[in-house]
Amino acid sequence: MLKFIFLAVVVVALGAAAVYAYKMFGPGEAAANPAPPGSKFFDFTMKDINGKEVKLDAFKGQVLMVVNTASKCGYTPQYEGLQATYLKYKDRGFTVLGFPANNFMGQEPGTDEEIKDFCETRFKVTFPMFSKISVKGADQHPLYNFLTTQTEFKGDISWNFNKFLVDKNGNVIARFGSGDKPDGEKVIAAIEQALR
Repeated sequence: MLKFIFLAVVVVALGAAAVYAYKMFGPGEAAANPAPPGSKFFDFTMKDINGKEVKLDAFKGQVLMVVNTASKCGYTPQYEGLQATYLKYKDRGFTVLGFPANNFMGQEPGTDEEIKDFCETRFKVTFPMFSKISVKGADQHPLYNFLTTQTEFKGDISWNFNKFLVDKNGNVIARFGSGDKPDGEKVIAAIEQALR
């Protein structure tokens, strides 16, 4: 009888874990606010980390790296590489745009003010940071709906620190996963090619 009870508990626990995993990593729900068909990157207006509205067309003529960030992730040290890459190429027309998101295991629980303080204090971040948004699921922000459904690089954001490279005209020209370091050879080669 004890074996049966133990087995039943294990089955229930595995079922609950499977449901949780599907919600976290499986096909997401349709975004409540999808990007209008035919959207362009520079069509969007975003709120920066200080609460100011910023039209993305202010970045026309620059090569951009768009990255969803988090403060309590194993990839959080990539802030250092993002900042170093930004400083290395900013005078040639390169900018990093950071979008904090709490979509993956609660790894960005802070307020905008807390996130800003963390980034500036811990990693000396000076590239533009934006207000926390959702990058996946039913509450996905229209910008990320555009990036993941209307570009050549379709597919859900897989984790924190996914990266999109946007050219000077607003075309998304590359996508990199969380494991691709922002100052790694593959990413740097793509940035340099876009800056030519």
